[in-house]
Amino acid sequence: MGRNSETGFEQVTGILDRHDRDRHNLVAILQEVQEVYSCLPEDIMAYIAAALGITTGEVFGVATFYSHFTLTPKGKYVIKVCDGTACHVKNSTELIKLLQDELNLSESKNTSDDKLFTLEAVACLGACGLAPLITVNDEVYGSMTKEKTLDLVNRIREEEVQSV
Repeated sequence: MGRNSETGFEQVTGILDRHDRDRHNLVAILQEVQEVYSCLPEDIMAYIAAALGITTGEVFGVATFYSHFTLTPKGKYVIKVCDGTACHVKNSTELIKLLQDELNLSESKNTSDDKLFTLEAVACLGACGLAPLITVNDEVYGSMTKEKTLDLVNRIREEEVQSV
């Protein structure tokens, strides 16, 4: 999402005010800010730190500690592939590799150039009976195969083309 810094800082100021500029509400503040930007931009984290009277390092530390937060924008569709024990045994790593190849991604580059997809391998999604499991924006797809995974990605792409 493109952003106008002035408007962005106004939104962040509103979020800070709703949380009484209380440093104990940092996690909740960061959650709301991430909803606005789809990530936590460095300039915004510095602004939050100054407003709360804490160091930028403290804000950055919280932002990097919790896996929910991201410092870089995610794609419109966040694909999570479970790589927990049950999914791993049922070849979830093959699905990860397939998606990396299909979306031109790697371990160091997890968002597609068109910002449509972000790929994340996660430790467990808590539905081992559906292994291997994939979620797309928290919608669950179980018993995935390579074919089902490609069909899912292609279906999303087609829906995107039709919605333009």
